Amino acid sequence: MKNKIGLYFGTFNPIHIGHLVIANHMVEFSDLDEVWFVVTPQSPFKTKKSLLDDHHRYQMVFEATKDYPKLKPSKIEFDLPQPNYTINTLVHLGEKYGTAHQFSLIMGSDNLKSFHKWKNYETILENHSLYVYPRISEGEIEHRFKDHAKIQKVAAPIMEISSTFIRKQHKAGKDIRAMLPDPVWIYMDGMNFYR
Repeated sequence: MKNKIGLYFGTFNPIHIGHLVIANHMVEFSDLDEVWFVVTPQSPFKTKKSLLDDHHRYQMVFEATKDYPKLKPSKIEFDLPQPNYTINTLVHLGEKYGTAHQFSLIMGSDNLKSFHKWKNYETILENHSLYVYPRISEGEIEHRFKDHAKIQKVAAPIMEISSTFIRKQHKAGKDIRAMLPDPVWIYMDGMNFYR
């Protein structure tokens, strides 16, 4: 029996309680056995300048997930060519773990709206399932993705928290502790990040 692993990709700059709530909901209320937070060194859609160093973002994910046995940090993309395309990571994971794990993607409905722009998205859908959580966003989901057999909508809570908002408000001197897991706040504050 293969382990069902949900891959939750992101820069996690920083990881916040919204990420944890979604991941925990996926692992408790779907058929996934584990969720791996795949820390992306560089997303094709984001600029590098606002990103903390890879190992600091990984460390914050590690801190956030260490008390959740079904949630794991992953730095699998750190050694892959950049920018990181999901298809390349999936191929690499398939080669590395072979028959032990079955990998699926976790994404917000906002990402599903632009999924047709992803590199080799047809191949991804042929070989992997998508677990989609709700997000408030503009635009429509393409008709071909609406009732697709490989796309499962999961009624996770809608979390309107963003890492961008946290960074901006922290820099402005606002108290953003409630939006972060305690160990992440301790690490971030201790390192004086995003000031």
